[in-house]
Amino acid sequence: MKPIELVVFDLAGTTVKDSKDVHRVLQRALAGFDVFISIEDANAVMGIPKPVAIRALLEQRYQGSLQITENWISEIHEAFVESMISFYKNDHGVGEKIGVSETFRKLKENKIKVVVDTGFDRQIVNPLLARLGWLENNLIDASVTSDEVAKGRPHPDLIFKAMQLTGVSDASCVAKVGDTVSDLQEGNAAECGLVIGVTTGAFSEEELQKEKHTHLIKEVSSLLEILGIN
Repeated sequence: MKPIELVVFDLAGTTVKDSKDVHRVLQRALAGFDVFISIEDANAVMGIPKPVAIRALLEQRYQGSLQITENWISEIHEAFVESMISFYKNDHGVGEKIGVSETFRKLKENKIKVVVDTGFDRQIVNPLLARLGWLENNLIDASVTSDEVAKGRPHPDLIFKAMQLTGVSDASCVAKVGDTVSDLQEGNAAECGLVIGVTTGAFSEEELQKEKHTHLIKEVSSLLEILGIN
């Protein structure tokens, strides 16, 4: 294996605590438009761009007579975005998962770039990053959001953008870390050297096991052992 130069981490469920919070916000946003989904329905679309997720959920669960249009999807997405921004700014439970800052710090000390990527839009991510303090503490090099690339997960665009921002040219020198099937699919699509699933997020170990990967870990700090960093 080539030396890892860049690690691309997912946010909610991987590096950020999430007790199905995103699921519930998405569920409430849809309910505001008389579309009713279960937490399991929401879980199935975690990780992918939220407008894509909303369209999929409407096609699966909407029982009414309205036509599913881009305008309607945009309205629901706007409601979701407003609620997520409020949640990340104000909810007392918002924070990083165990060992994340220390993992980022050790990667940086070993000259490995750190980027976070996500199925969220930029307007959700900025208040979250401000709350976590990773940028101001120089723990991450960049962040990439779904609205900044042509195609979000499971496509490789987010990773390619992260590589561009950090000057890494070889995807085999990149590790992708995430808690959803779409994270693993994204890493595989980009042909990353390491594709690592985190089993304490949206998807269980059994679910992630079915997708191609190099490692499954419970916490992001286990990445350090994989990379031989003490």
